Amino acid sequence: MGLPDGYAVDMELHCFLGHGASGSAASMTPYVNGLQARGVAATAIDLPRRRAEDAVPAFHLVVPGEPWVVVGGQSFGGRVASLAAAEPGSPYAALVLFSYPLHPPGSPEKAEARMSHWPQIRCPVLLLSGESDTFAKLDLLRLAVPKLGGPAELVTYPKLGHGLMPVLDDVLDRVAAFLATKVTTGTSDPLP
Repeated sequence: MGLPDGYAVDMELHCFLGHGASGSAASMTPYVNGLQARGVAATAIDLPRRRAEDAVPAFHLVVPGEPWVVVGGQSFGGRVASLAAAEPGSPYAALVLFSYPLHPPGSPEKAEARMSHWPQIRCPVLLLSGESDTFAKLDLLRLAVPKLGGPAELVTYPKLGHGLMPVLDDVLDRVAAFLATKVTTGTSDPLP
């Protein structure tokens, strides 16, 4: 990875991934193992089962607030990470969202509340979502992505719902490529 002017030492990125609402750190093992096999350091974290906003303090207890940290997760875990990434002075290098829960199933009118913090997210963001995800109507998700405060990329998968396991190899290949080409180590600014 290239370094911005003024950086003499390359810092390795490390991904911290939260699980979905019904999962645990163990449920993120395929993601962690797959990223590690692609040369990306990754750790799964456990989050308390409560509202995403209420889980952010627990997130901060286990995730370092450093510029070499990439945050993200599956559904609920990604929402918690996005709230942390939107905080003032957030240092994270990037945000990776697997199946972001833009709204509860059948309630697309609640999407605005689930993305109200997106303009404050300044790091590069990669969103990966099934095109039939009942938690994120595709047309709403496409309209929402430009509201992110930093550079963002959306990748969708036809015929998939809220889980990405059937295409996990492609998902993780894209995450590794995104981190290698879109994220500068040592800073949260994207590469030109």
